[in-house]
Amino acid sequence: MMNIFLVMISREGRIAANSFCRWHGKVNINIWIHRLDLQRFSVSSHLETSSSDADSVEDELELATVRYRPEGLQQLEAQTRFTKKELQILYRGFKNECPSGVVNEETFKAIYSQFFPQGDSTTYAHFLFNAFDTDHNGSVSFEDFVSGLSILLRGTVQEKLNWAFNLYDINKDGYVTKEEMLDIMKAIYDMMGKCTYPALKDEAPRQHVELFFQKMDKNKDGVVTIDEFIDCCQKDENIMRSMQLFENVI
Repeated sequence: MMNIFLVMISREGRIAANSFCRWHGKVNINIWIHRLDLQRFSVSSHLETSSSDADSVEDELELATVRYRPEGLQQLEAQTRFTKKELQILYRGFKNECPSGVVNEETFKAIYSQFFPQGDSTTYAHFLFNAFDTDHNGSVSFEDFVSGLSILLRGTVQEKLNWAFNLYDINKDGYVTKEEMLDIMKAIYDMMGKCTYPALKDEAPRQHVELFFQKMDKNKDGVVTIDEFIDCCQKDENIMRSMQLFENVI
């Protein structure tokens, strides 16, 4: 098990409120993966136990048996920053959770909620699902999943920040408004539930949004553009460090 959430969990298993605020208030692009220990996607254990030749044949056969057939591993290897071995591992985990080869929003929410039993992850999972569902057809395929994961784990700074901006740009109009940022922040607080101490006040999400929106909205026109978003994030050392945390997860 590879629990990357250990960086902020106290001995009691809860998150200090100041750590939580620093992490989420800084518009951390890796929020979606911080509790996902990747056990469900069989990362570390399969790296040690897989037999490459047998696995390759097995995975190619499995790709042909599910109802939705993903692109071949060779093509996905060319399109992402994962090796064929890593794609085989990720595919097994994905297939175990989604035997049909695709996941709809309700299934995605159900899977995601297992990582946040003390809170309500429904709204954040909705936003996250939309970020992965790049063609907006109401489902996330294996290609969608590994493409997003490739950016978050192996992408350049520019690619990661573009992905994060897309997450915050809820209506996909090319701008992030204060209301959109607040919706995301509230969803994050709801997801964390009782995992913070001391308990965060109800007005905390709005206070954090006010602070960081002022930093990002350079020309004070009420919206944050992709350029403003990237410029602000690149000047923040905490955000830059956070983007390096998961580069070698797989």
